[in-house]
Amino acid sequence: MEAPRRPQLVPLLSLLLLCGACPRVGGCNETRMLEKLPRCGEAFADRMRKVDVWKWCNLSEFIVYYETFTTCTEAETNVVGCYWPNPLAEGFITSVHRRFFSNCTMDQTHWEDPPDAILIPLVALPVLLTVAMAGLVVWCSQRGDQLG
Repeated sequence: MEAPRRPQLVPLLSLLLLCGACPRVGGCNETRMLEKLPRCGEAFADRMRKVDVWKWCNLSEFIVYYETFTTCTEAETNVVGCYWPNPLAEGFITSVHRRFFSNCTMDQTHWEDPPDAILIPLVALPVLLTVAMAGLVVWCSQRGDQLG
């Protein structure tokens, strides 16, 4: 008779390590999450005070602070059994973005079609070259048939 198998310790430990930030089975406590997330925002605000306001749009000036803020929101969300990101956490993060980065805009190039005087030749030239090359191929193939 075979001895009963004991669960192996390595797979259990790896499961615990992999699932260290997994939400609890009990479900997400959204109220508790909304109580905890402001701590992350306050810590981020304290750190951002060290950065000149005119540098707030330059990510390289505060990337370490932002990474800490993101890690904090993820940890606090997971501690109360919620997934991260989730709509409530995203709403909180968006409010922090509005507070610090509302004046940061991306300069977007506005593309326009060129004037017709330039556009028509740019379109017509490849079309005419295609027709000319097709005609040349047909003409050469017929001429080759006559020579042979």
